[in-house]
Amino acid sequence: MVKNYLTLFFGAVFFFAAFMASGQAPRNREYYEIRIYHLKDKSQEERTDKFLKEAFLPALHRAGINKVGVFKPVESDTAFGKRIYIFIPFNNAIRMIELHSVLENDRKYNQDGKDFLDAPFDNPPFTRYESIYLYAFKDMPAFRPPKFNTPPSARIYELRSYESATEAKALKKIEMFNEGGEMKLFEKLGFNAVFFGQVLAGSTKPNLMYMTSFADQKSREDHWNEFRNHPEWKTMSGLEQYKNTVSKANVFLLHPTDYSDF
Repeated sequence: MVKNYLTLFFGAVFFFAAFMASGQAPRNREYYEIRIYHLKDKSQEERTDKFLKEAFLPALHRAGINKVGVFKPVESDTAFGKRIYIFIPFNNAIRMIELHSVLENDRKYNQDGKDFLDAPFDNPPFTRYESIYLYAFKDMPAFRPPKFNTPPSARIYELRSYESATEAKALKKIEMFNEGGEMKLFEKLGFNAVFFGQVLAGSTKPNLMYMTSFADQKSREDHWNEFRNHPEWKTMSGLEQYKNTVSKANVFLLHPTDYSDF
C-alpha cells in the first residue's frame, strides 16, 4: 500500500514538472532514464557488461521495454573503459518510477544478477552509478532507434547536453528546437536523431539532452559540417531571441555495445 501511494505521489510530481516545463498538458510524450555506470578498471567493466547483458536487459524486456540502448565512450575519449551509458525509454512517468519495484519483484532478474547485485562490499562491480531523468520534446514525443549496415564498433551515437544559465534560457533553447526549426533541420539533414529531452532530474540542471547517430565517424563529421554551414542554421542562430541560451555544451561520442538493442 505504501509503495502504491509513493508511486502515485512521485508520478504526480513528474507530471506536474512536465506540465510546468512545457506550458501545456502532456500528450503521449515519453520519459527517459539515462543511467551511467562509472568504472575503475577492466574487471568492473566486464562484470557490469555481464550483468547488463544477462540480467538487466532481459528483465527490462520482460517488463515490456523492448528497445534499450547500451553505449560506451569511443576509444579516443579519456572516459574509454570507465563508463557505460544505458538509455531506457518509458511510455509514461508511472512506469519509470515503478521500474525499481518491478525489478525488485523479478525473481529471475535477482537470480541472474546476484553476483552483481549482491557483490562483496570490498569488491564492487562499479564505483558509482547516476540516473538522469528526461521528458521528451513535444515535437519528437517518442524515441526512434536508427538502423545502420555498419558494424556496431564503427557506429557513432552522439549524446549532447546543453546547459543554460537560467530556467528561462533553458526553455528558450527548447523552443529553438521545437518551434525555431533546429529539430527540423536535423531531420532534413539526416542526423538520425534518437531522442530529444528536457532534463527533469540530474546534476547539471537546467539543461536538455539529445542523441543523434551516424554510420561512422566520417558520416558524423560530414553531417556537422553541413549543419554548421547551412543557411537555415545561420539564420536561426543569429536571432536575438536565441542568443546566450546555451552556457555550456558537453559532447559524448559513443559506440553501441554488441548486446545493445540498437
